Amino acid sequence: MARSKTPPPNTTDEERAKSKDFGALRGLVPFIKPYTALLVAAVFALISTAVISLVLPLAVRRVVDNFNTGDAEILDQYFLAALVVAGLLALGTGLRFYLVTRLGERVVTDIRMAVFDRVIGLSPAFFEKIMTGEVLSRITTDTTLIQSVIGSSISIAARNALILLGGMVLMLLTSAKLTSLVLLIVPAVIVPIIVLGRRLRMLSRENQDWIAASSGTASETLLAVQTVQAFTSEGHTRAQFADVTEKSFVAAKKRVLTRALMTVIVIFLVFTGIVGVLWIGANDVSAGAMTAGELVQFVIYAVMVAGAVAALSEIWSELQRAAGATERLVELLHAEDTVLDPASPVALPDAKHGTVSFEDVTFRYPARPNAAALDGISFSVKPGETVALVGPSGAGKSTIIQLLQRFYDPQAGRIMLNGVDLRDMERAAFRRAIALVPQEPVIFAASAADNIRFGMPAATDAEVIAAAKAAAADEFLSALPEGYDTYVGERGVMLSGGQKQRIAIARAILRDAPVLLLDEATSALDAASERAVQQAVQTLSANRTTLIVAHRLATIKQADRIVVFDQGKIVATGTHDELVAQDGLYARLARLQFTAEMA
Repeated sequence: MARSKTPPPNTTDEERAKSKDFGALRGLVPFIKPYTALLVAAVFALISTAVISLVLPLAVRRVVDNFNTGDAEILDQYFLAALVVAGLLALGTGLRFYLVTRLGERVVTDIRMAVFDRVIGLSPAFFEKIMTGEVLSRITTDTTLIQSVIGSSISIAARNALILLGGMVLMLLTSAKLTSLVLLIVPAVIVPIIVLGRRLRMLSRENQDWIAASSGTASETLLAVQTVQAFTSEGHTRAQFADVTEKSFVAAKKRVLTRALMTVIVIFLVFTGIVGVLWIGANDVSAGAMTAGELVQFVIYAVMVAGAVAALSEIWSELQRAAGATERLVELLHAEDTVLDPASPVALPDAKHGTVSFEDVTFRYPARPNAAALDGISFSVKPGETVALVGPSGAGKSTIIQLLQRFYDPQAGRIMLNGVDLRDMERAAFRRAIALVPQEPVIFAASAADNIRFGMPAATDAEVIAAAKAAAADEFLSALPEGYDTYVGERGVMLSGGQKQRIAIARAILRDAPVLLLDEATSALDAASERAVQQAVQTLSANRTTLIVAHRLATIKQADRIVVFDQGKIVATGTHDELVAQDGLYARLARLQFTAEMA
């Protein structure tokens, strides 16, 4: 449970440097492109509101210059025109808000689905390098940030950019002299934006990384909360989570301080310049060089330009954070997988039967490249045959189950199903021919019936009940408050270990696949339930290829063949009686277990 005091492995200095490039936002283009029409409508509304905003000062100038003429009719016309412009501005602003917000929500929804679709298909090797909690953080926290930027910040930035450009042009037309004075301030404003902006990008990425690390730590700890409490490690885990979360706060504090400093500098310089220009303009009005209306018009444009610059300086940091978030999401979308489907897959022949063959297979887990989990393994299982895999812990038995589902690829040798290399078929195609009962059954936060139906969503209630009866699960499921429709809680918290395992067995029975994999499937059952399940498994395996991984040798005495593993190699093969007679590893294991059970 110990956690590193540095950001996750994927947050190296080199990768943080990448987040300084706004080019990372190009990763959003494929998600925005399908909604070009919506984008065009939003841009039109945005331009319209910017233009209307720039027209308002012209009306104000007319009002001011004609205020003392005594012509009430002209004043009424100008005031009426100002109301019409204000109404159009309100309508356009509302339309712009609706369009860009809808676009942002749609794009982020697509990103979340795309990332989840990608991650759910990655092989287990990927999850050896990244915590599940960090993946969830990217799908939630990072996409929420992007939604804010697409649905708000970019729109505001574009509008203010138009106002900045249009305002500068109209300022120039109003008074070239005052505009030239304003332009002297621009370099002083741009420099801190560029200098502080670089640091802000780095801090934004670091902050997001620590948030992800915090989420990962919390996810891992909460999933193991019973173990934490059993070992009275609440204080230790609290300290770990507090440490990571505090580092997230420290990074956020630095980011906020940098952004605040940049905002202070920019706004001070901008408004100091405006005050100076206004003072010079007031002197020009006194001297008759310009009218009061022109000065008011110029000041309004100057304020609009200053406000636009201030808004852009703040939005700049949001765009930097979005660039970092986009980069992190694109990393998931482009994550390399060591297990890939072939470009031209071969169909699984004879999908109703399964012949499994391992041919000189050698395999090392990516996390342990120097230790062979399997070393030159060769054996085969014919349709209708039940083969048990036994041996000490770490001998390679469960690795056989992992490779047969192609969660990993061997470094040498071939794994065949019906005479076809697994690497030549689509994973989804041959996995449909396999039913699995894992060592640690996975129970979802749904009803008991839905958990059994997980491998075959279209199954009827009668089929679900029949599978539960075959797995000796019907009695306890019927006794639940709402029977099969009872909600069993997250990870099946309402069920005992044995009940979870029987639901997992019922799930495999319902799948009705030609290849059945049982990985310690009866380890959590009591004697009565174990006998019932063994009878069900014997009936179920009659016409199926069945591989059973078991430590409890009593559960596999009736297997057609037993393959004994030790240190990644096959050391013996035969029936229970044959192996006992050989007086090898299997016989020693049998004596130890049966003696212990009789004691």
